[in-house]
Amino acid sequence: MSETLSPELQSWVGRRRVTEEDVGLGATRRIASMLDLDPGHFRMGDALPGHWFSMYFAETGRQSDLGPDGHPNPGVFLPPIGLPRRMGAGRRVTIHAPLRIGDMVEKTVEVAAILPKQARTGFITVLTMRHTLRRGAELLAVEEFDAVYREAVKPGEKSAVNAPVMAPTDPAWRVEKHLASTLLFRYSAVTWNAHRIHYDADYARDEEGYPATVQNGGLTMQLLLDALVAHTPGTLREFTARLTRPIHVGETITLAGHPAQQGKAAAWVQNAQGALCGQVEAVFG
Repeated sequence: MSETLSPELQSWVGRRRVTEEDVGLGATRRIASMLDLDPGHFRMGDALPGHWFSMYFAETGRQSDLGPDGHPNPGVFLPPIGLPRRMGAGRRVTIHAPLRIGDMVEKTVEVAAILPKQARTGFITVLTMRHTLRRGAELLAVEEFDAVYREAVKPGEKSAVNAPVMAPTDPAWRVEKHLASTLLFRYSAVTWNAHRIHYDADYARDEEGYPATVQNGGLTMQLLLDALVAHTPGTLREFTARLTRPIHVGETITLAGHPAQQGKAAAWVQNAQGALCGQVEAVFG
């Protein structure tokens, strides 16, 4: 496959669309319940944790637009990249102000970059989307989100995974979290995510080569950021997140981190074998 971007895909770079959505009280209480918080604690006008914005403003693809993997078909919302397997890989976020329950928020979605390249696990294409949130004229947050598109798994083969890198062994804090199937189901519901690798074990094994259903990387990062914020003084202003290894539903993971130094903090998630599965570097103010 070519590492040169086709004219069709090049024409997508820079495309924008704008949507509006309210930060609903009911949606917020469902999110709180999913995260095991008291839903009754949340009221109209309340400010939300800055990193929670990623659980709102989901794409609203029609049922007829969904492809065989549960994502909207290529070209509906995202560029028609000719590789069938898509996974979230990383995010770079700047938070200017928190959402408030009841806000009407404008979201601008832009195709920032499309990069085909040869990786250690096969040919991939990295799609970078830029999401900008505003409340009227006020800038709330800017996120650059990377998704990796991969080649199909050959029949009978397993999905390729890089050699494990062990997580740090000297955390200042650590929290264990069991990834119950009901937790992932509720997260998929509140984020309107129908990707079949997260709930259809036969599809995950037979079509994408995973040993079991796959944990949603967005949920993994949500749990890690929640833990980091709880263990770090100040207000989260910026973060960079990267997923490095798949985690499967039913596993128990460890969320851990180092203490903040001069407003900067690092945290990571590891599996039961101690392998690094994701990490965050954050700035607090």
